[in-house]
Amino acid sequence: MSSPAPKSPEQSEKSKKYDRQLRLWGDHGQKLLENAKVCLINVTALGTEILKSLVLPGIGAFTVVDGEKVSEEDIGSNFFLENDMLGMSRAQAATRSLLELNQDVHGDYIDESAENVMAHTQDFFNNFSVVIATALPEKILLPLSKQLWEANIPLIVGRSVGFLAYLRLQIREHTVIEVHPDNENPDLRLEYPWPALKEHLDTIDISKLDRKERSHVPALCILYYYLEKFKSLHNGELPTTRAHKKEVRDMIQNNYLVIEEGQTNLEENFEEAMHYVNTCIGQPRIPSQVQLILDDEKCTNLTQESSSFWVMCAALRELVQSEGSLPIRGSLPDMAADTNSYVTLQQLYQKQAQIQAESVFRRATEIARNLGQSQDAITEQEVKLFCKHASELYVVRGSCIADEYQSSSVDISSYLEDPDNLIIYYVILRGLERFISEFNTYPGQFDDQVEPDVLKLKSIIGKLLAEWGCTPILRDERIHEICRYGGAELHSVSAMIAGCAAHEIIKLITHQYKPLNNTYIYDSITCNSATFVL
Repeated sequence: MSSPAPKSPEQSEKSKKYDRQLRLWGDHGQKLLENAKVCLINVTALGTEILKSLVLPGIGAFTVVDGEKVSEEDIGSNFFLENDMLGMSRAQAATRSLLELNQDVHGDYIDESAENVMAHTQDFFNNFSVVIATALPEKILLPLSKQLWEANIPLIVGRSVGFLAYLRLQIREHTVIEVHPDNENPDLRLEYPWPALKEHLDTIDISKLDRKERSHVPALCILYYYLEKFKSLHNGELPTTRAHKKEVRDMIQNNYLVIEEGQTNLEENFEEAMHYVNTCIGQPRIPSQVQLILDDEKCTNLTQESSSFWVMCAALRELVQSEGSLPIRGSLPDMAADTNSYVTLQQLYQKQAQIQAESVFRRATEIARNLGQSQDAITEQEVKLFCKHASELYVVRGSCIADEYQSSSVDISSYLEDPDNLIIYYVILRGLERFISEFNTYPGQFDDQVEPDVLKLKSIIGKLLAEWGCTPILRDERIHEICRYGGAELHSVSAMIAGCAAHEIIKLITHQYKPLNNTYIYDSITCNSATFVL
């Protein structure tokens, strides 16, 4: 009687709970999320929806800052505020509702305005991983922006009014190791194999194998054989042009076509080899965006304050200078082959990846020690992940919101040439914020003031455009529309833009995926959205 198959390891309750997101950003990403602290300024519908989408996946802790009381308008637009909360502290009510979503998350609130908090505790907002500000007046936004810019803490600013919404992400510098590209080509290194791989591949002569033996040879070995054959015919040159790659594919196809029952076929492993000609041959040894990072001043001029990312980049730079290429990824795609042949190749790739990662780790720890950093500043696991994704490294440097608001050199004139470009709504929303700062109310908030407010808002927008050196070309109906909203917040619009904001915050916290840079505008009337770098 055969023994039963071994049971798969049982998942912990936590793994079951967060299973879907662990597939996206892994255990290491989840750990960063659980250690993060987020602050929300103003409990608008947008603000609570953003926090909801962070509490559910298990953000470590959040703090709500809001000095307002729950109003009937809040209850009408915010699903987290109920009738029996009318007149309560808005911060307290929202915190209570949000904490019901996930018992793993810690939440706190401060029943004061952001302005009061900044006046009495200057560095309060410096204690968070990310700060979220919704419907924040310019007079508070600008000093907060400057403070967080200096502290290098990400700031997400959002506003939802009527059928319009926007997000603005402020990050001074953000580094990403795991970009998660949509299409990732296998890292085979057949053009420049290291000695152990070359020695193994040189022992396989495809021409001397019978048909049964050939059918079990991994595609990688087949492609290497024909690469060498191509090089022998072209004075050692590699196939870099489309014509040359076609020549390699033709070599593979013409030599091993099999005629069965009147049809011409090719073994599966040979078809795979032909496919890899396009995806794995002719790629740059060092992608241009990675070379820019390795040549960056932050990489070449390290200080005691340098982050582990830049220390690892410095160690990687030395490896690239000595070996001429990035570390091997260490993994192989599935291939049609016999088990022994495939496993042998897999072990060669894994061993080389381990050797290179250990080399980078030793050098990185040595650099960190010379800089006076702590012994555990960089972990071996961190370096392995860094080396595995070395070809994906990404750095984004943003701009300060305060500089954007106080500068007269915002370059949007080229966008404004198209009257339907969504940058129009950026102009309108900037005018809206200036209107709120000047009159302490939303335009059109009172029915009898809609028409007068249209004229005021139009004048403000005209002055803004003049400051930017742009011709006032906005259609009056657009300004009428924003005044008709009266500052009303629609939950469906806020929920949509909040999901986008939460995605960006998770990217920032986990240092995975490329974040927004830097402005996102959403028009729910047409269901169109656009991003702009301002």
